[in-house]
Amino acid sequence: MQFLSRGGPAHNTPEAWATYVEALNATPNRVNWAVLRGGVAVGRISFSEVRPADRWAEIGTMLLPAAQGAGVNPEAKWLLMTRAFEELGAGRVHFKVDARNARSLRAVEKIGAVREGTLRGYQVRPDGYARDSVMFSVLRAEWPDVRARLLARLNPA
Repeated sequence: MQFLSRGGPAHNTPEAWATYVEALNATPNRVNWAVLRGGVAVGRISFSEVRPADRWAEIGTMLLPAAQGAGVNPEAKWLLMTRAFEELGAGRVHFKVDARNARSLRAVEKIGAVREGTLRGYQVRPDGYARDSVMFSVLRAEWPDVRARLLARLNPA
């Protein structure tokens, strides 16, 4: 199995993946969870950054290719957004998506997040590339519609 990090080196062993996850977990204001499919870890989702004073949280997701399009992303997003809005009292949840990642851009648009704009040259990747990040958000007032949209995808009957 190959463990991948978008924009960074491949993590080809469980040990390399563990080192990567430990570094993520050491980042201030970040909380990570494993994304499971059939009891197997297929990625991670996180509150990448949380600003309680400003009542917002940023959600970041990374899934292995085999899990993309398999329905785990909407469920993971629903769980974290429910926690942010309904338990933590967030007024806003946002997402920063690499402008080159068409699949992730479509996935965030599909949940009903609003595209706000592009942060140009926002983040320098390990390979030296200065990534453009597309900002999306969901505000508290929009959450009921986004929540219904996510639940409809989880329970299509």
